[in-house]
Amino acid sequence: MKKILFFFLIATGYGMAQENNPDYDAALAQQLSADDYGMKTYVLCLLKTGSNTNATKEERAQLFEGHMANINKLAAEGKLVVAGPFGKNDKNYRGVFIFNVSSIEEANALVATDPAVKARIFEADMTLWYSSAALQQVNAIHNKVAKKKI
Repeated sequence: MKKILFFFLIATGYGMAQENNPDYDAALAQQLSADDYGMKTYVLCLLKTGSNTNATKEERAQLFEGHMANINKLAAEGKLVVAGPFGKNDKNYRGVFIFNVSSIEEANALVATDPAVKARIFEADMTLWYSSAALQQVNAIHNKVAKKKI
């Protein structure tokens, strides 16, 4: 049993010395709430087709306008680090949000501000997600590469 445990520890990298990163920026890591691996917890939200199939074309246009305004507002506040639509698929997935919060309750409060979710055009499915703290810098970089504003 000890040999199996030892093999597991070696195979998975446990028990081996971990090398420090020479590019590490302690101030940036602290600013982004990164852990020792440069990671943090977010909430991943999958937007799926909702139950409201009766909205008119005009109502949908108005709801999507509000949806986009809400995305821009949350991004400007630093609460939304990534958002975007999916292409056509057979799972009724419409889009994704990655919220810069550490609980599903916080993310639910944010997604509740979206007019398209309120109107049940979209349903939100949430889960905790552990990823690079650097994702928080996507919006600043995006603003440098986007020729047109949404």
